[in-house]
Amino acid sequence: MGEIKDLGKHMVALNPPACDFGRPAIPFDLPGTDGGHHTLASCRGPNGLLVMFICNHCPFVKAIIDRLVRDCRELAAFGIGSVAIMSNDIDSYPEDSLENMAQLATQLDFPFPYLYDETQSVARTYGAVCTPDFFGYNNLLELQYRGRLDAAGRNPAAADTPRELLAAMRQVAESGIGPREQTPSIGCSIKWRESSPSSTRTPRSS
Repeated sequence: MGEIKDLGKHMVALNPPACDFGRPAIPFDLPGTDGGHHTLASCRGPNGLLVMFICNHCPFVKAIIDRLVRDCRELAAFGIGSVAIMSNDIDSYPEDSLENMAQLATQLDFPFPYLYDETQSVARTYGAVCTPDFFGYNNLLELQYRGRLDAAGRNPAAADTPRELLAAMRQVAESGIGPREQTPSIGCSIKWRESSPSSTRTPRSS
């Protein structure tokens, strides 16, 4: 896990660790906002796959979601499939419920499946730590990118802001190898469930 930043009351921002090049993608089978189930095999493209851990409520995700949708549309033309997974505890963060996920996916016309990881097991096996957290795989489903979308972060992106994730995944599509230099993403910590089932949960902010 990368650097922890305190951004104010109830908000903790994390950076994912560096890319573990070559680590294989882990199979999953999760329900989506479209009413169907989606797997690693059904989501991958001929040249690779981008697995994204996102959610509805996180201000980091809200800031980039339009740019992310745009870039995933462009990546499809290069044979890169995309899938978004939501793993937060919805009892404490009801904005991230499956119903609200479906509304967001429809509102923004997501060009990728938006899946609900109710048990949080997929996030744990992937080693996801924050939203957004990106895992970019080549056509052999070997990890090649664990960086950020771009340098703008929560700010509006200038027209000349380099599109780092798009460029990296285009390189992966064309060569099978991601860039050696990568800047980690940053986002709100994934909201893990309390270990005790009897613990009281109340809605909280980021």
